[in-house]
Amino acid sequence: MSEITIGLLHPGEMGAAVGKCLVSAGHRVLWVPDGRSAATRDRAEAAGLTGVPFGEMVTRSEVIVSVCPPHAARDVARQVAGFGGLYLDANAISPATAGEVAAIVAAGGAGYADGGIIEPPPVAPGLTRLYLSGPRAAAAAALFGGTDLDARVVPPPGTASAVKMAYASWTKGSAALLLATRALAEAEGVESALLEEWSLSQPGLEKRWDGADRSAAAKGWRWTGEMEEIAAAMAAAGLPSGFHQAAADMYRAYPRGATPR
Repeated sequence: MSEITIGLLHPGEMGAAVGKCLVSAGHRVLWVPDGRSAATRDRAEAAGLTGVPFGEMVTRSEVIVSVCPPHAARDVARQVAGFGGLYLDANAISPATAGEVAAIVAAGGAGYADGGIIEPPPVAPGLTRLYLSGPRAAAAAALFGGTDLDARVVPPPGTASAVKMAYASWTKGSAALLLATRALAEAEGVESALLEEWSLSQPGLEKRWDGADRSAAAKGWRWTGEMEEIAAAMAAAGLPSGFHQAAADMYRAYPRGATPR
């Protein structure tokens, strides 16, 4: 594929890795440094991204990729009103929210592709999948050909977000339950007994708790919105939403900058 100019909003840990994949595919990837942290600037530079003012990014880009916290997905889409290229939303949002984002960008004249990223930032082959759906999904998938990000098309529209919701409902949902389990034991004064029982009947579970705790400390502030999106997806499907609302509460206890227990 010939070089395409792509705007990336916003290169956090995941976004920067996605941007690096696009650069490795031969594309020019623009981002907006204004107001971003030094850490974000360092990630963008390491990924080979080109910093430009916001208006220039929108004007020059043929494709815009949104990788942001779930609660910001709609606002980020509104920021590029008038953009007429392909808008790829790769955020952890429910199918209903994806539909809202699609309507926002379509009203501004852009095409839309729904995306959902599974597993860690794409830094090596075989680790990370990008599920894509919608009329422009194939065009979005072609951008990542030969990169560390495995792009897979799953019709019909909204399916990519549904895959992400279903997957994360277990991975991050079960981690929240594990955190709640030990918190209950601590509150009741039986934490040491629970840990001993885990060692006897659930070997490896304390290690899983430790991983959940470290992940929540690093990203719980972001996962709160994701759990709320999953709860909304569950409710829309006629399934109980309360568990993932509770999972959101568990992650809310880990504010941005929290340290592991």
